[in-house]
Amino acid sequence: MSLPPMPTPRAGAAVAVLGKQILVVGGVGEDQSPLKVVEMYNTEEGRWRKRSALREALMGLSIAVKGTERGQAVTRVNPGFTSCVLIPMVSSGRKPRRPSLYGRALAVGGMGADLLPRSILQQYDLRKDVWALLPPMPTPRYDANTHLLGNKLYVAGGRQCKRPVKAFEVYDAETRSWTTLPIMLCKRSYGGVIWDATGRLCLLGGLRQGGGHQSSKFTKNVNIFDTNQGVWLKSEETVAMKTKRADFAAAFLRGRMVVAGGLGHEPSALDTVEAFHPQRKKWERLAPMNFPRCSTSSIVIRDRLLVVGGVNQVPSSAHEILYVKEEEYL
Repeated sequence: MSLPPMPTPRAGAAVAVLGKQILVVGGVGEDQSPLKVVEMYNTEEGRWRKRSALREALMGLSIAVKGTERGQAVTRVNPGFTSCVLIPMVSSGRKPRRPSLYGRALAVGGMGADLLPRSILQQYDLRKDVWALLPPMPTPRYDANTHLLGNKLYVAGGRQCKRPVKAFEVYDAETRSWTTLPIMLCKRSYGGVIWDATGRLCLLGGLRQGGGHQSSKFTKNVNIFDTNQGVWLKSEETVAMKTKRADFAAAFLRGRMVVAGGLGHEPSALDTVEAFHPQRKKWERLAPMNFPRCSTSSIVIRDRLLVVGGVNQVPSSAHEILYVKEEEYL
């Protein structure tokens, strides 16, 4: 099916599905410079519209979408240099108890044209089509992992000048203030990031930053932060994955953490898939991917993991769905 092309050609943009509209924010233009352009595609009308631009041009955005009309977490796509959290419009006629975040988007951090990390926090009002500045986060960075839990925006890790950072901070929309949380247990990049149903942050695998002149190494370690207790779980309370991997698809699927594909110590991309069974407290292998690859995009749709695109020596056009049989659900 052919759709109308975007008005502005770009790569590395942030993309979010908001009801029947698709929002595309920032990215890199044809001249390899960052963009501040924001455009929205209406799926019913079949046309694009310009929206108010970002306050600053930012490249390679990532988006974490929280909520459907029922307020459930949906997906995180296209990790990049800026993180956004988009909150859906309220369809009910009643006013929400906490109106400060409804119908708004929060964009945090990023990398500008000078290649320096940003600490900026911006709020976009979807109804008024305006951007507003909020208190900046303590640690400037890009490529951070974000999650909205209630009225709190968690920002974990990220990069400064291509090097990963361990900073972990949370923004409270009610008090309009930032709080510094216990730092991440290790510097890692290209790992999997999952927020489970209880609001725990799970960091999986990736490339662990070596000290001094040591090179980065693939890891299978799992680190979990409990937002209720405000602490990182001890290593004996977590279970490492079966396979060391980085740059893979990761999702929370019907009570299980699931990882697929990526890169490891093998010369080519991985096709292996594994899931963590919380009752048995172990990782179990699932059916392998038909097309081994890394750098994929993924989304959970109707309790199925859709994995699209990626790289295996060359860019891949493959797309496939992981389906777990009903009797295997938790």
